[in-house]
Amino acid sequence: MEPHHPMNIYDQITKPTLLLDETIARRNIARMAAKARQSGVRFRPHFKTHQSAEIGHWFREEGVTAVTVSSVDMAAYFAQHGWDDILIAFPANLRQLSDLDQLAAQVRLHLLLESVEAAERLSAGLRHEVAIWLKIDVGYHRTGLDWQNMADITAVAQTVHALPRLRLAGLLTHAGYGYTVGGAAEANAVYEQMVTRMNAVRDGLRVVGLETAVSIGDTPTGSLVDRFDGVDEIRPGNFVFYDTMQVSIGACQPEDVAVACACPIVAKHADRRQIVVYGGAIHLSKERLADADGQVNYGRIALPAAHGWRILPPQNVVKTMSQEHGIIQADETLFQQAQIGDLLLVLPVHSCLTANLLKRYLTLDGRWIEMADIH
Repeated sequence: MEPHHPMNIYDQITKPTLLLDETIARRNIARMAAKARQSGVRFRPHFKTHQSAEIGHWFREEGVTAVTVSSVDMAAYFAQHGWDDILIAFPANLRQLSDLDQLAAQVRLHLLLESVEAAERLSAGLRHEVAIWLKIDVGYHRTGLDWQNMADITAVAQTVHALPRLRLAGLLTHAGYGYTVGGAAEANAVYEQMVTRMNAVRDGLRVVGLETAVSIGDTPTGSLVDRFDGVDEIRPGNFVFYDTMQVSIGACQPEDVAVACACPIVAKHADRRQIVVYGGAIHLSKERLADADGQVNYGRIALPAAHGWRILPPQNVVKTMSQEHGIIQADETLFQQAQIGDLLLVLPVHSCLTANLLKRYLTLDGRWIEMADIH
């Protein structure tokens, strides 16, 4: 079948639709994979961003063999599609022991722990071996063992080492505070601090005879650090699509954003130069950005173009939203050009959430790519 002409994809859109530029996404994947190879670290990308077997195959083409997911259901989905080395980057949910054991029988399953109690109950409830990573908190304060509390870390590590069916693999962290950096210098400072703290923990466990690998994962440092020294594995995820949050912190350029939500225009208000689109919080999420003046936005605006989209000046943004409505603050040029019934494209603030809400992609050559049916 001949591919659709790029402009035809816009003719067929009737409601909020997530567009995917495959060329940009593949370029983002290739760039991160090359950086990992050059640094000699394992590249275990986080698949929660795209949640798609087809997009996962694009990573295989770059030599990826191990992946990260955020839930047991997502692990099962990618196991069904041939991935056999899977890390669930969320503290092990003991109420899903049966599902975890079933997965462990099929793939090399990696789980997170941060307590002696969880380790003991996991070991008692499994029949198959799993690799265990201790979740370490290096400053994000979401969850994990405090990197300075070597007594607790050592207790959990020794428990895991001693218990059957658990194999101590390493130490894992997510420096989520890296999403507040402003450019390469700050990202490198975050990286150095994170790696220094993780290696302090690794050295502390060596004192008691335990060897551990170090795994890190976030898109800002992954994008802005030149070499991944001091670690064994990286797990960035958002980089496959990027978004306006990553643009705002300097992790990428607007031209690196691989997804945009096409939204029909339903109304215009000349008195406040605003355009109303069918595309609100249930499509884009309520993630927002604030500029230096405290003005918030929920995404940047682009126009359909012959080969994807054309990003407009940064004053064109989603200013407010409700469940179905997106209110776009437009400059004079956009306001005059846009007509009711046309489409405007929103580059999302957080592509992971937008993708999860819309659940499938329309590529620029007119193909639908489905996501995992996970709720």
